[in-house]
Amino acid sequence: MGRAAWSLVLLLSSLWAVPALYFRLPLPAAGAGVVAAGWALLALAAMVLLWREGPARPVLVYGVAFVLLLGWWVRIAPSDSRVWADDVARHLQARTDGSVVTLSNVRNFDWRSDTDYTQRWETRRLDLDRLRTVDMALSYWMGPAIAHTLVSFGFDDGQGGVQQLAFSIEIRKERGESFSAIAGFFKQYELSLVAADERDILRVRTNVRGEDAYLYRVQLAPAAQRALFLAYLAEAEALARQPRFYDTLTANCTTIVYEMARRIVGGLPLDWRLLASGYLPEYLHGVGGLAPGHSVEQLRSAGRITERAQAADADPQFSQAIRRGVPGMEATP
Repeated sequence: MGRAAWSLVLLLSSLWAVPALYFRLPLPAAGAGVVAAGWALLALAAMVLLWREGPARPVLVYGVAFVLLLGWWVRIAPSDSRVWADDVARHLQARTDGSVVTLSNVRNFDWRSDTDYTQRWETRRLDLDRLRTVDMALSYWMGPAIAHTLVSFGFDDGQGGVQQLAFSIEIRKERGESFSAIAGFFKQYELSLVAADERDILRVRTNVRGEDAYLYRVQLAPAAQRALFLAYLAEAEALARQPRFYDTLTANCTTIVYEMARRIVGGLPLDWRLLASGYLPEYLHGVGGLAPGHSVEQLRSAGRITERAQAADADPQFSQAIRRGVPGMEATP
């Protein structure tokens, strides 16, 4: 029993150590792969000796190596000074004067492809007293369980229309870097909070990347809407002040929003659908957070905006066009 327990410890620790070495060693992929394979052989040898000689020597040798590995791991710190991809190169900055918030570095790119785009970073002034709506967008890029979560705030523009501003928690990619969910467990990416025009941040997903997007009206009291918006600004300020690592499990586009919302609303239960974010509509429907009087199936069917976004494309009325027929949005100013 003792040898079996020690074997399990060696196995589980090596299942973490091997990819940690592969993804985070400052070596070319081939070199990191050799070191990671060497660790796997060390763990295998320790398990073989464990059953032949007992735990004393192999566990001691492996334990010393693992402590050294942990010492290296905890010293890996997030950075704010890498060569970032253009779309996450800037931090959102906010200045508040009473109810008026001035936002700098709001992204409004014109995307033709993932590599062909016109950069635009804008400054926007928003009056929190005119905040009217909160919507959740889910963009599916890898099966029904995996979706990227965005939150969009609607402000009465004083002329009978609405100005939308969308927030997205994303990895802060380095130039030429691509996303890997596995690498996201191992300090591979920093976090970025992007504030953007919907014609940028939704349109690039539906019209350029071929993702399938859905939009839902979220039921929040005005005070909670305002608090959630300010929580996003506080998160942006915190990331600008102190970089933070993305984590596929604990610090991603959904869990961070959940933590902000839980501080504001209170009583929101933990749920497996916070990790399988493609099923967030079922979670929000269960806690009364979506438009009432509709089933989840009805909300999902009416909230699918992919074709509407593709048809609207660069239309200045993009945000209004994608909301036509979405339950709960009929009363939008």
